[in-house]
Amino acid sequence: MSTESNYTIKQSGTYEVLIQKSKFIAHFKRVESEEEAQAFIQSIKKEHWNANHNCSAYIIGERNEHQKANDDGEPSGTAGLPMLEVLRKRHLKDTVVVVTRYFGGIKLGGGGLIRAYGGTVSEGLDVIGIVERLQMQQLTLTVDYTWIGKVEHELRQSTYLLDDIVYADLVTFHVSVPVEETDKALAWMTDITNGQGKLQTNDKRIIERDFKR
Repeated sequence: MSTESNYTIKQSGTYEVLIQKSKFIAHFKRVESEEEAQAFIQSIKKEHWNANHNCSAYIIGERNEHQKANDDGEPSGTAGLPMLEVLRKRHLKDTVVVVTRYFGGIKLGGGGLIRAYGGTVSEGLDVIGIVERLQMQQLTLTVDYTWIGKVEHELRQSTYLLDDIVYADLVTFHVSVPVEETDKALAWMTDITNGQGKLQTNDKRIIERDFKR
């Protein structure tokens, strides 16, 4: 995964809307491979076998290597591509969406279909939510008890995440910082302890936080 943040859906979910008597149902899922995306698409098609259309789109991969749109019988370019464009504009990764349409008897025309499929996906994303994924570097700072008050205060006032404090013969602070700020954070923690603390770099982890447009 890139050290830069990226975005994906907060959770799997569905969103349903009625447009000119046609029922549109957007089904969202977070996936890690094309195989997983295709399996999800087929599961929706099986579940909604009697629908008029089950159009789909997905973007997968760190550099968006895998992108695909399918109109599933709708006029070319009026369903899958508008859906894919919404995913692109929201900068989403590792996301698949299937929009099921039950035709209500009123033809929407090309422009109407584009607005219906794209709008259903966009509105659905607002409902199920988007998260920003950040790669964080985990650090530990170990000090003697004379430093505990200052260090804890400084960490809680900072933008870094204080994950845990372990009290033993010495006190160890577990901290997560953005990967690109690792060197800066290490220098800052050295400074606030006058070099009296023991610093260690540990594993990296991914955190997610809600993203609002």
